[in-house]
Amino acid sequence: MVGTWAASVSTNSVGARGGFEWWSSMVAEAVIPVSITCERVDSFVGEAASLQLPRTQVSAFRFSPMSACRTPIHIRRADPESYFLFLVHGGPVGLEQRRNNILLRAGDMALFDTSVPLACEFRDGRQPPRLTMIRLPRTAIPLPLGRTDELVATLLPARTGSGALLTSYLTGLRDQAAHCDEAELLRLGSVGFDLATAFLATRLDAASGLPADTRRQVLLARIHAFIDHNLSNPQLTPAHIAAHHHISVRALHQLFRTEASTVAATIRRRRLERCQADLTDPRQRSQSISALAARWGFLVPAEFSRAFRSAHGMTPTEFRHEATRQARTAPGHR
Repeated sequence: MVGTWAASVSTNSVGARGGFEWWSSMVAEAVIPVSITCERVDSFVGEAASLQLPRTQVSAFRFSPMSACRTPIHIRRADPESYFLFLVHGGPVGLEQRRNNILLRAGDMALFDTSVPLACEFRDGRQPPRLTMIRLPRTAIPLPLGRTDELVATLLPARTGSGALLTSYLTGLRDQAAHCDEAELLRLGSVGFDLATAFLATRLDAASGLPADTRRQVLLARIHAFIDHNLSNPQLTPAHIAAHHHISVRALHQLFRTEASTVAATIRRRRLERCQADLTDPRQRSQSISALAARWGFLVPAEFSRAFRSAHGMTPTEFRHEATRQARTAPGHR
């Protein structure tokens, strides 16, 4: 079903004896056919989940150390003719394809091609192997034919620019998808695809050739990230945001015409969300409400109180008292 996380599946439902065989079959069906080997088959564990979205599919995996190999026989058996861009969260990953051989660590990204043989080694580290992948159909990528192949099995730094935005998207989607309605998930599918293609285009110095809508979606994602990172700044205004991104205020407002709320309303809503979280946090009870509000850009207590009451139907003081009462009556509270 489009826009729904498949129920998380794991070897726990199969048992130790059949877990590794089940995992091999699941990977072949959910991703691509490969041959998998593992030193400790009897103790192998793994879990996976996938989200089908418009234009793409996002999958998350966690598993025991193993090795995978895709040969011409596997390719003839099944080839979705796609690239997979993956982000490493856990232990080191070795990837070999197209005569390139790289080692990725947590926070790195890489691209592999389903139509070319490959070898992958998921190593034992401080954390078990864990990664998130986004599928990019070859015919749908708006880049010059053959250019994307230049990036296969190369280290793709993802800690700044469009890479950081894509990292945030991939890491947040797994946790937040359950809280999104169908319309939001439909939009997120396009956003994820556009972020991924923009990231690849930047690595190829070909961003100017991307479709206008893709460039627009990436700019919007950058603006949303900028807002989130600067909520504590009282000077966070549409004018400040526009200047930082080298566009006019009018252009900024035009960008937000397709969003659920205006620029100012987006800033206010996200600040209120941060304040709400602080008001329910037992560790923040010694902080005054005005101090918590000021931390997130509300410098005038009366204005904060009105905005909070409008959003939640009660004052910040009433909300904090209710949150404290519920915490004290919750099962397991001492």
